[in-house]
Amino acid sequence: MKVALGGTFDPIHDGHRALFERAFEVGDVTVGLTSDDLAPTLRDDDRYVRPFDERRRDLEAELEAFAEEFGRSVEVRRLDEPTGIATEPQFDALVVSPETEAGGKRINEIRRDRGVDPLDLEVVDHVYAEDGEIISSTRIVDGEIDEHGNLTPDSDGRPHPDDIAGS
Repeated sequence: MKVALGGTFDPIHDGHRALFERAFEVGDVTVGLTSDDLAPTLRDDDRYVRPFDERRRDLEAELEAFAEEFGRSVEVRRLDEPTGIATEPQFDALVVSPETEAGGKRINEIRRDRGVDPLDLEVVDHVYAEDGEIISSTRIVDGEIDEHGNLTPDSDGRPHPDDIAGS
């Protein structure tokens, strides 16, 4: 199967890794990475997003390990529009998060309108940080958590348990 997924991936975290893992379980993977122009239009906040070339380099390094582990091919392509590459007829499945599931349904509407079979939507559940909240790039950039969802020492004004002597 040919699988698509897309995003900004800045920074990459365990929630993204769950998406990647599911994609590689299903088939050969093409990842659409938002362009520098598109990325800010998809955000509810106005935080800094690193340039495309930097994000692509880090994403490709991350994906190569998954491709090798699962014996699959991988390609990273630039996304210039929100529906991205998934409207292209060669794809069979789209990996989405609960937040992007509605976008996946919209992509399937576009595909139907074009006479193309709908994609299988693979919805991957959230990955949660140690505080029970969803891991997100924004939380990482804001210094609340690290890429694995561990609370940072200053995230809530209290020291992290690992930083307390005798722990």
